[in-house]
Amino acid sequence: MTKKIDIEESKNDDSIRMLISDLKRKQQKVYLGGGKSKIEKQHKKGKLTARERIEFLLDNPKDAIEIGTFVGEGMYEEYGGCPSGGVVVKIGYVSKKLCVIVANDATVKAGAWFPITAKKNLRAQEISIENKLPIIYLVDSAGVFLPMQDEIFPDKEHFGRMFRNNAIMSSMGITQIAAVMGSCVAGGAYLPIMSDEALIVEKTGSIFLAGSYLVRAAIGESVDNETLGGATTHCEISGVTDYKSKDDKDCLSSIKNIMDKIGDFDTAGFSRKESIAPKTEAKELYSKIPYDRVKQYDVKEIIKCLVDNSEFEEYKALFGKTIVCAYARIDGWAVGIVANQRQLVKTKKGEARFGGVIYSDSADKAARFIMNCNQKKIPLLFLQDVTGFMVGSKSEHGGIIKDGAKMVNAMANSVVPKFTIVMGNSYGAGNYAMCGKAYDPRLIAAWPTANIAVMSGASAAKTLLQIKVATMEAKGETLSEEGKNELLKEITDRYNSQTSPYYAASRLWVDDVIDPLDTRKWVSMGIEAANHAPIEKPYNVGVLQT
Repeated sequence: MTKKIDIEESKNDDSIRMLISDLKRKQQKVYLGGGKSKIEKQHKKGKLTARERIEFLLDNPKDAIEIGTFVGEGMYEEYGGCPSGGVVVKIGYVSKKLCVIVANDATVKAGAWFPITAKKNLRAQEISIENKLPIIYLVDSAGVFLPMQDEIFPDKEHFGRMFRNNAIMSSMGITQIAAVMGSCVAGGAYLPIMSDEALIVEKTGSIFLAGSYLVRAAIGESVDNETLGGATTHCEISGVTDYKSKDDKDCLSSIKNIMDKIGDFDTAGFSRKESIAPKTEAKELYSKIPYDRVKQYDVKEIIKCLVDNSEFEEYKALFGKTIVCAYARIDGWAVGIVANQRQLVKTKKGEARFGGVIYSDSADKAARFIMNCNQKKIPLLFLQDVTGFMVGSKSEHGGIIKDGAKMVNAMANSVVPKFTIVMGNSYGAGNYAMCGKAYDPRLIAAWPTANIAVMSGASAAKTLLQIKVATMEAKGETLSEEGKNELLKEITDRYNSQTSPYYAASRLWVDDVIDPLDTRKWVSMGIEAANHAPIEKPYNVGVLQT
């Protein structure tokens, strides 16, 4: 028996390591932005790349997390692609102050904004607003990508929303610092000037509502870009910018000095003690994640690999067993964990319960636990591996919709910060109940083992095939068994590609795809960020159908 378990764990370990290797390979490709030749071109101008700028700015580049590494992957291929959405976003420490950094990547279409670029920039501002974190903009952008202007410019969540947020954030007292390190044109010119302080780099930085070519076309004036909106113009004549820097490093050093003087912040008061590493070696986590996503496993073994000293206090351990609720600490921070249990479990009456499915009793338990965490001011961590709510006449008669609604209500109205890790399956209403993207987790990350969709690929493909066959038969057409199998494979392959964590990450349905070993770091930094924002409203779930 022991030998069999060892073989299974070895298969698990091999499988996840292959997925991690693929993750690292994809990351290295993204880190090149527009490619080596574009990076060399940037260097010849005396400029650092977006990633080099952030690395220089951070106290310790390793002590940071990146948001949206894979944004834009597989998108806009007709235009040559848009690696990382043409903008790099990180949360890290500058002069010992936790902050958000947003840097345009000028190696990608001169830093122009695609639709997904706008979404990513707004996500960075959302993180700053929710957590009241200072935000630093490193501007180097040609503005809106004109071939797609109709998808970027006029709507509520488009380009202009960023400047609206600048104004709102300023009124909230959130520090905003902007450095113009390259082009800053048209509507984008408002961003640095709507920030608290603006820096500009000599010879490479420029700010204007219209460049020299457009000025000549519009009013007939001939003027070069440097005279029109360079560092000397804006620091000595217009007074638009506050600091002139001789080069990128000088500019970034000035930002460090500004950040060093920022005063302390009010805290939310979340509990933290000295961090203790898990007793279970972190890399054992790899052997606990099944290589086959249909296989069952005990999520408590995963939790032991994530929490301090591998210790947790389970809530209602003998009730509603398809969800595990527990109090624990991660890197010293107190957390309330809500995790889908993927083991086949039995009730006291001997009834079998499918792992990964939410039943009425587990939904009721989770709702009560979430309320308790809000009462005690304990941040929530959701570990998703869920296929959905239980269906069938017995569940419907038992009020599964009512109990599911209770859980969603309790979770949606939570005032303590929520964090979500998609470990495996994340299907249908289960995604919602376990704090999917629509429910405002402060951070949401996926492991490479994640699958996010309305339902599993196999189930969806069979349903879609049945609809296709029925449509054909209604027209008097028939499909051979071989034809059905080919169509089923085609549908399955297409659907499965859309359930990939990278597909989700490219569209910012999750903030990033991460190595499971980085989970503690993500949760810890997330709670530290959230601790900058005191809770300002009482917890109220409204009407609950009990």
